[in-house]
Amino acid sequence: MIAPSRLADSVLVAMSGGVDSSLTAALLAREGRPVIGVTMKTFCYTGSEGPTRTCCGLDGIADAKSVAAQLDMPHHVFDVEEDFTRDVIDDFVSEYAAGRTPIPCVRCNSFTKFRDLLVRADALDCRWLATGHYARVVRPRSGPPQLHLGADDHKDQTYFLWGMPREALDRLLLPVGELTKPQVRAEARRLGLDTADKPESFEICFVPDNDYAGVLRRYLPEDHPALSPGAIRFEDGSDAGEHPGYAHYTVGQRKGLPGGFREPMFVLEIRPESRDVIIGPRASLARSRIGARGVNWLAEPPAGGERVGVRIRHGAAIVDADVIEATPTGFWLELPIPQSAITPGQSAVLYREERVLGGGIIVSN
Repeated sequence: MIAPSRLADSVLVAMSGGVDSSLTAALLAREGRPVIGVTMKTFCYTGSEGPTRTCCGLDGIADAKSVAAQLDMPHHVFDVEEDFTRDVIDDFVSEYAAGRTPIPCVRCNSFTKFRDLLVRADALDCRWLATGHYARVVRPRSGPPQLHLGADDHKDQTYFLWGMPREALDRLLLPVGELTKPQVRAEARRLGLDTADKPESFEICFVPDNDYAGVLRRYLPEDHPALSPGAIRFEDGSDAGEHPGYAHYTVGQRKGLPGGFREPMFVLEIRPESRDVIIGPRASLARSRIGARGVNWLAEPPAGGERVGVRIRHGAAIVDADVIEATPTGFWLELPIPQSAITPGQSAVLYREERVLGGGIIVSN
């Protein structure tokens, strides 16, 4: 990788075709910076049921090109389908097959996007990399850059960014992280950007109609245990019914479970080795300990006994946690107030006030 000091002051802007990345490009261009837009083609759409209207779909590519033309800036489309399939889709399938619930956007940001964007930035002689994420890079007078929460608490996306290469912070610009979503929309309208009123996309780009099991059926053998019938059991092991495949379930889920009980039942655990889905009342979802593997630190790891904040799902509040142990590859936490539905495969992201310390993939307790 080319040393940043050798690069020009130009900015590579990742453009998904949405309003956030469009305004990112516009704000940087308005500052007089040399700006180059890039869009990543992550999925093969030809002859498939893949998306066209998501931020990663064909319409996204077209919208990114349109905004780049409005701003009179170069725009490139890079095909990263092979890497995306290996790092994101294959991981998605293997995690569900193992009874866990992955977050593809974390994998995409951690591997395909930031890793590849830095390589593209070097190839195009760009000193800086910019994205439309709702997060902030704080550069103190002394010490390395820090990743902080975005100004809009409802839109903060640091939960999805913990896996980025630490060195990316040295080159990262996040202009919309200082704004709220309504402010972004208003400024995009004022500038006349084509994407100012484009609806947001919430679905996973390679999961049409949110049919997770349908994706798995395309990649797994027809008789794979994740797609085969198994038992639904109570915590004591007694029988509660049958399911069509444990890939249809995740910890904390209520929909699709047997009814007729005095209180609602929720998925407590998935046991892929026996194909059992364990259910119980809401109170049984609470856990006071949490562990994580595959950790990436964006700051020095916290010390044992330190109190930090942790977020265990996107949109959830950051709650207090006491560090039992933090190593280069994992951490264990004690939660003073037990939390519900701590789900293996999801992310646990650690914070010290507004600063992101790092994160990892939740493991079974």
